[in-house]
Amino acid sequence: MVPIFKNGSLLYLRMTTAPLSLEHLIRPSSLTEGKPPVLFMFHGYGSNEEDLFSFASELPKELCIISVRAPYPMQPYGNAWYAINFEAEKGKWNNEEEAVLSRDKIKVFIEEACKTYGLDEKNVTLLGFSQGTILSYAVALSYPELVKNVIALSGYINENLILKNYRENNFKDLKIYVSHGSVDQVIPVAWAQQAPGILKNLNIDHVYEEFPVGHGVAPQNFYSFKTWLQDKI
Repeated sequence: MVPIFKNGSLLYLRMTTAPLSLEHLIRPSSLTEGKPPVLFMFHGYGSNEEDLFSFASELPKELCIISVRAPYPMQPYGNAWYAINFEAEKGKWNNEEEAVLSRDKIKVFIEEACKTYGLDEKNVTLLGFSQGTILSYAVALSYPELVKNVIALSGYINENLILKNYRENNFKDLKIYVSHGSVDQVIPVAWAQQAPGILKNLNIDHVYEEFPVGHGVAPQNFYSFKTWLQDKI
């Protein structure tokens, strides 16, 4: 394990990772017995696994935290879950074929990580930001048997990325926290505001909050979802 320090104080130990299908960082759980609950982090477009992992030291110690790198490298740096293209004729458009492939890459990774690291496959939380949130929604709504909780930051539900028959799934055990910046200039808040109606129609237990920020996570947003999560794991 690699010790992580801040201002001379030990924050946590970072485990050496296993050679799984997606690159990742891992902070082990503090639990010494039984299978620990796990939180998977999925970063936004152009970022990497180090980004959201900066939250790790502030989250519940009983959680094993795994921050995942998206599979498509970008130039000159960063990674994406799917390409966002800019063309004169089409304008800005998403490569939804790549997104669906990433959805299922995440599903496979969750399964192999739980098995490899001895994690509680019945207590899985997904935390996404932006593009990572869009994929977290797609995974949880397509495969709710794999996911207990979702923290959906600064993203939206894209139904084109969800299995076609997803409305027939059993969502009784799924809980979702949604937040968005009220002045987000990257993903309009109006897109995020559609989520509560969709989740209500699916009878999914959910919370929706807005914060007076742009495309980012304000401190009050962090403490809000942290409090929500502590009651769910």
